[in-house]
Amino acid sequence: MNIDHLKVFHILAKHNSFSNTSKVLHMSQSSVSKQIRQLEEELDTKLFDRTTKKVQLTPQGKILLESAEKILKEINFAKNKLASLSKTVHGDLTIGASLTLGEHILPYILGKYQKQYPNVHLDMKVGNSEHIMEKLENQQIHLAFIQSTSRYRKFTQQLFLEDELVIIAPQHFIYPEFDCVSEYISAEMLLAMPMIIREQGSGTRQVIEEQLRNNHLDPHKINVVLELENTESIKAAVESGLGISIISKASVRKELRLNTLRKLSIKGMHLKRKFYSVYDEQNLSLPSSSFLSFIHHYYQQKSS
Repeated sequence: MNIDHLKVFHILAKHNSFSNTSKVLHMSQSSVSKQIRQLEEELDTKLFDRTTKKVQLTPQGKILLESAEKILKEINFAKNKLASLSKTVHGDLTIGASLTLGEHILPYILGKYQKQYPNVHLDMKVGNSEHIMEKLENQQIHLAFIQSTSRYRKFTQQLFLEDELVIIAPQHFIYPEFDCVSEYISAEMLLAMPMIIREQGSGTRQVIEEQLRNNHLDPHKINVVLELENTESIKAAVESGLGISIISKASVRKELRLNTLRKLSIKGMHLKRKFYSVYDEQNLSLPSSSFLSFIHHYYQQKSS
């Protein structure tokens, strides 16, 4: 059985689309179709039911997929074992990170990793969680680091960091009625105050809405005055007095220390989120495996 045919079959089974598969593999749709046809001829069975919009696995295709995943995983494992005999980890590693991680947390870790593994060429793509997962699904990155959700169940997910979110406010609002706000506010006041928030699709926004629901607050009642796509813009808008925001504590340590921003609290409400590494276990390269081990070990040490 041709391994290349098996890889094409595996990608098509995951994407259910010849066009998406051709994009992932950088092949023409006709080449994808030809390789699947050759595999079906070799096995003398039909692997997919084809329609004008998508393809679906036949019962025979489902059986082959189960075996294909095991075979490809073993091949990848053997490649990594052989590569490890060289005693040096080398190659390309492209990771994707949500904005908070990519701007404020991972650069520090990447520097430490690079010192230990100087032969790995690192590249990091930063975007909101949905965009990062699109890149992982299209195999444009090897690893994703996001505030994960159950939407990505087909990938392996490992918790590596718990992040605290804080409510930040300006020293002086442009709205006089809020200048009397002290350190502690009520949940009702949180919904009434002008809020600057990340765009739809961001991990931060997802967790804020989830945490509000957990605390019996309706996220649809947030008084959103501005949506922005990055942390630095949000901090600048809050500093200008436009409103409050909920943001990772890691991204505002300097501003809180310098008193250009202040922190608000709601008694009994703790805003936290969890960050995960997300990846396709069958496509882990040696650099990917080494980075996963490195980052998980690093945060395990810090938390112990």
